[in-house]
Amino acid sequence: MWPYFDPEYENHSLRINPPRVCIDNTTCDDCTLVKVDSLNKVGILLEVVQVLSDLDLTISKAYITSDGGWFMDVFHVTDQHGRKIGDQKTIDYIEKALGPESIKGDPKRGSSPVKSIGMHAIGDHIAVELIGTDRPGLLSEIFAVITDLQCNIIAAEVWTHNTKLACVVYVNDEATCRAVDDPARLSEMEERLSNVLRGRTSFSAGSTHVDRRLHQLMLADKDYEADDVEPDGDDAARRQRRPVVSVERCEEKLYSVVNVRCADRPKLLFDIVCTLTDLQFSVFHASISSDGPFALQKLSPRQELYIRRKDGCTIDSKDETDRLIKCLEAAISRRVSDCNSLQGYSLELCGRDRVGLLSDVTRVLREHGLTVTRADVTTVEEQAVNVFYVRGPSGNPVDMKTIEALRREIGHTVMLNVKRVPSSNKAAQPRGMPRTSFFSFESLFSKFLS
Repeated sequence: MWPYFDPEYENHSLRINPPRVCIDNTTCDDCTLVKVDSLNKVGILLEVVQVLSDLDLTISKAYITSDGGWFMDVFHVTDQHGRKIGDQKTIDYIEKALGPESIKGDPKRGSSPVKSIGMHAIGDHIAVELIGTDRPGLLSEIFAVITDLQCNIIAAEVWTHNTKLACVVYVNDEATCRAVDDPARLSEMEERLSNVLRGRTSFSAGSTHVDRRLHQLMLADKDYEADDVEPDGDDAARRQRRPVVSVERCEEKLYSVVNVRCADRPKLLFDIVCTLTDLQFSVFHASISSDGPFALQKLSPRQELYIRRKDGCTIDSKDETDRLIKCLEAAISRRVSDCNSLQGYSLELCGRDRVGLLSDVTRVLREHGLTVTRADVTTVEEQAVNVFYVRGPSGNPVDMKTIEALRREIGHTVMLNVKRVPSSNKAAQPRGMPRTSFFSFESLFSKFLS
């Protein structure tokens, strides 16, 4: 007979010693310190980094340790404008999401109902997950199919990398504004999207963090195995933009040491930690620093990164080492694939939401020969706020006449803001680009109205 096991015992220590969060705006002149102390648990580092990244905070330095069953982090962060966190709403959110209140949401998991900013604000929906080989006009075809099935797209995020496309689209029924639950209708949607995509289509409740899910879809489709496909340009500049990852073995402490060198950008740490977590690695120590156009990220008190597999073992084969390096390089590159072209643009569109809006917009982009390399779509109240990163055919510069034609065709119903996307080898340039979180789209919406 098995002994009785109290399911609440797992969280007993966490309730006795709840996590502590300190927001320090006095110690440093140029940044805010976010200090987190908590009992250690699987995935806690990713949770913390995810909260900070979703708020579009830039992490310039971090010191992390989780030995001895206790997790201690110090993050040096700034807002989108490179300033300290001055907004009390943001400070309160961090304290609630990472502090004692974070264990009140689910007593079995110890998770907070506010751990994710993204999709909780868009209402009843179903998430459609797509993965396949990218081609010109594919996104337009996907949105057209969904519109033809009398569904409304209320949010979406699209990544392209190494000829692959991963997409998570949040849809509801056009007539009822509720999640589609008819099996026959879902089966038809899956069949039609799979035929268009020539890949995989699946449905979920949409509870997984959207950026993490996109990483998982790309990882499952092995985008890391393909060589980077970039437009013609200066070879030295392209090499400079590529991340450099190395993995060494620390015999004394039985850790694997990961070193990453790449151009700094927002959400870089999230992408690295997310990938390590999904590859079943735990981070025990980390010291992260960012100086100028390059970020040197390693795990240990001396700017080195100490990891072990979830089973407690270190990496013990060349094949596993090579795979980890490729996966991290791909994870770092996915989010900046829109910057690979030196002549790319971001198109920011804001207008009253309606069924078929995205289908019409992407159709116009396709008809003008523009390739969408990334898309961030959401709905703020009744307003659609969409950002498309585009480049010309075969990676050629986008003709300004095309942009003006696009503005004339959709500008009478939708406000359009066009920005040139700077090359990713320029220091700190990505800070000015729109981010993918509810708060950032709310800010973007306010900018259009001003």
